[in-house]
Amino acid sequence: MMLTQEKIKVLIIDDDEDDFFIISDYLNDIDGTQFVPCWCNNYKEAVSKINDGDNDIYLIDYRLGASTGLDLLKEVSCMEDCKPLILLTGKGNRQIDVEAMKFGATDYLIKSDLDSEKLERCIRYSLDRYASLKALKESENKYRNLFESSSDILFIAYNNELLLNEVNETAVSFFGYDKNQLKDRILYDFIPDVLMKEKIKTRVLDRKNINELEIEIETCKREKRNCILSLLVETNAVGEELYRGIIHNITNIKRSEQINLQSAKLAANERLVRILAHEIRNPLNNIQLSAENLEILLEESSSQQPLINIIIRNTDRINQMITELLTSTKTMELAFEMHALQDVVEESLLVARDRIHLQKIKLNRLFFPNPLYVWVDKPKLQIAFSNIFINAIEAMESNKGELSVSIIDAAECYRVAIKDNGKGIPPEYLSNIFEPFFTLKKNGMGLGLSAAYGIFQSHRATLEVESLPNNGTTFIIDFNKIPGGHL
Repeated sequence: MMLTQEKIKVLIIDDDEDDFFIISDYLNDIDGTQFVPCWCNNYKEAVSKINDGDNDIYLIDYRLGASTGLDLLKEVSCMEDCKPLILLTGKGNRQIDVEAMKFGATDYLIKSDLDSEKLERCIRYSLDRYASLKALKESENKYRNLFESSSDILFIAYNNELLLNEVNETAVSFFGYDKNQLKDRILYDFIPDVLMKEKIKTRVLDRKNINELEIEIETCKREKRNCILSLLVETNAVGEELYRGIIHNITNIKRSEQINLQSAKLAANERLVRILAHEIRNPLNNIQLSAENLEILLEESSSQQPLINIIIRNTDRINQMITELLTSTKTMELAFEMHALQDVVEESLLVARDRIHLQKIKLNRLFFPNPLYVWVDKPKLQIAFSNIFINAIEAMESNKGELSVSIIDAAECYRVAIKDNGKGIPPEYLSNIFEPFFTLKKNGMGLGLSAAYGIFQSHRATLEVESLPNNGTTFIIDFNKIPGGHL
């Protein structure tokens, strides 16, 4: 294979000018390619010229006055995109050969054995190897950039314990650990569901790929995220098991689905309520009119008068309940103003203050120190928070309850978390608690949380609930940040 490059610039780094002329003659005897040899006999100048990269290849003599060619190789070994370096020695020495390759030399030549053919072959090999390595590095950089810039969590793990070896920046942000901390962890550490963990382990031990498995992952802050896991099982060149994984965070998608589902349920309930209210009010009005006419006809001393009064009072009560029910389903007219979120929550706690004292509940506050401003209808939002506080208070035992309220400036939102240590909500009921008329209380109407959900939704805030039986309940409300909201 002949050299195809028309002109090749060669820098000969040698403290002996005679050797420069000899090597130049060898280069001129090579057919098909024009070589442009240059001479450098100064160590520091050689370092500078190699760093500049103006030449295509560098021939470095082992003897360079007080220094050696190996010293030069060591100094330039950390340079980016260093052109091919060939070490020349007067005599063969295996140790020098090994050291030269260690510090980045492309090849090693003995001056006494040198001729045009060997020099041409060495230069051709070195340039081909440099071109191949450069192409490989560019390809590696391209895929490394794809790996690092992906919005999905990408990782490479070793052995069937899924020990994390490489992770991208998205994984660092998602899990909340730095890269060094993640390298000491296994993927199973982040999967709280024991059954799901065993399911993944079984597939890994059977060396089966995992395709788009929906799982729940817990971050370092104990935040649970809905994700989709894909895992490809491979064996590398030395026979080690290798696992390439992708985790797609679908938390926001799931949240949007839940919001849309809840909105659809509320819309359906609203239509049902309006139909029922209309159908109930028609016969109710007839009963009320009839009772009022009977009251006129009967004397005050009549023994039937108390019964008539009962009918009238209860028809009024039913009518009032229907009015309240219709009001709870109406689209609210809101008057937005800028208020500090801490003030809104604190004033809502004042509404529930008597209940907190009567039940002897311990109240913990953890509020962000600086005001977090949001656009809200303050009275409406206080109703929503009060409903959640009252719901939490009623779920706890007297003298044993502990209510924790926190407000934080999270990465993408202002977050209010309301946690109680009550009896919790059974998993099968979690998806129903915001529906009108759904309640687990004996004397409840099931409208408080439904109304709170509607108010938060009208403020474009998200409301989520986390609960386990006998382990308390946490309501999480996220408000959108506004420009200048954190003053």
